[in-house]
Amino acid sequence: MTQHSDDEPTRIAFVCVQNAGRSQMSVAFAEHERERRGLTDRIEILTGGTSPAESVHEPVVEVMDEAGIDIADRTPRQITTAELETCDYVATMGCSTLDVSDVSEAVEIREWALEDPDGTDLGRVREIRDEAEQRVAALFDELATTA
Repeated sequence: MTQHSDDEPTRIAFVCVQNAGRSQMSVAFAEHERERRGLTDRIEILTGGTSPAESVHEPVVEVMDEAGIDIADRTPRQITTAELETCDYVATMGCSTLDVSDVSEAVEIREWALEDPDGTDLGRVREIRDEAEQRVAALFDELATTA
């Protein structure tokens, strides 16, 4: 994990290729967890993709809305190795999003292996959403025990 002082927040990145599905769901759940647990000043969250799409996939927006989280106004963005270097944790979504050899060993890489929701039916997108939510909650549980 990146070494920083106790007053610096923990930085977490959620990364995939298009930044239009899995990483957008994960970052939305992470923002929710951060707020719910009162960690807004302790956790910084970022997201991006290595080859961002023009918009978040519509089925992803729909199933997140069903979960009470509006991500309709989000825009996929590029993420750089330099940004990842500033993180304590990087969760990749199961695709070749980055060359981990380019990222310092001080950054803890988590490979979540979530299926890409692009082009799948809504039922499967809901399952991917639920798995992303569980993984985010587990990460925050882990952070709570190590803080």
